Amino acid sequence: MDRKQMCIANVQYKKPTVSEAKRAQGLLRYLTYRESRDEAARSAVGRERWEDHGMGGSPAEIAQRCAALQSKHVLLFSLVYNVNPDLMALVDPRQREQFVRELTVSTTEAFFEERGIDTGIEYAFVMHHRQTDDPGSPGRHNPHTHVVLPGTYYDDDMGERVPLYFSRNQAVNHVDMLHTLTERQVAEQMERYVGPNWEERIDRLEAAREAQLAITEQPAHGTFGTDEGEISFWVGSRRTDERTSAAGYYQTVGEGDAEFRPLIGGLKHDQAELLARLLHSEIGGDVLALRQRAADINVMSAAERDAFFADLRRLDFSPPNRDIEIDF
Repeated sequence: MDRKQMCIANVQYKKPTVSEAKRAQGLLRYLTYRESRDEAARSAVGRERWEDHGMGGSPAEIAQRCAALQSKHVLLFSLVYNVNPDLMALVDPRQREQFVRELTVSTTEAFFEERGIDTGIEYAFVMHHRQTDDPGSPGRHNPHTHVVLPGTYYDDDMGERVPLYFSRNQAVNHVDMLHTLTERQVAEQMERYVGPNWEERIDRLEAAREAQLAITEQPAHGTFGTDEGEISFWVGSRRTDERTSAAGYYQTVGEGDAEFRPLIGGLKHDQAELLARLLHSEIGGDVLALRQRAADINVMSAAERDAFFADLRRLDFSPPNRDIEIDF
């Protein structure tokens, strides 16, 4: 697995201006009462929502601390720790929140220790349990944290608070340092939470997806028009995780790339493969017919779906033998 894809660790900041202070208050309210743009918080809000490491445990307290500890140029910094959903899928659902909380605390404190800030820095963070909304694999569990830091920290040598900064230059790149420490911490936790073969399991998943994507190297199964022009598509399947797959179609995007669009999810791997073959054989290159057929299958009851796949396994999708033997 590409280690740079293991976890996103982004850094942003707000300036100590009137308008930015209002935006910061809006950000704190959003972090407290939402899981994502489209999802309200599912757990208790307010003080129970935040884990306090010196910055307060409610939006009002954190806003006050940010104002009190601001620097000339920074009101607050915000970090995001967002582990790759493929990795999270390997972790026991009962342990995922603990995994991300441990990652947040261990990496944040190791980061400032690595920078030589021995006194530490005040921070607070909130856990979000959003669902992925990417078109290729929507609806997967995507727990992540948002961390709030002040604009200054206490320098023991100077005996006063000094500005906190995140450099990005040739001498030192603090953002790269944060990413490196995050990747190292995720790998260490994956071994403890999942097992030493976690990376092999991810590699097998990625290899299966690459093999499924190879269908786009064949002639397209059909095309459909959009505002951006004509789009080619291929009916196929894609591994969602180790246990489940989805049936749908791959479509062209950008310059020669292809992305998957799931139509029927939560399938066993063999079910998705069989269903993709059936849909390809039925729709005749018509994407609207494909979507309608998928919609019909999605509304089946569990019993109807079991019977459907039992019948599907008895079908032969191999091409007819067109060789003709002639005796002279």
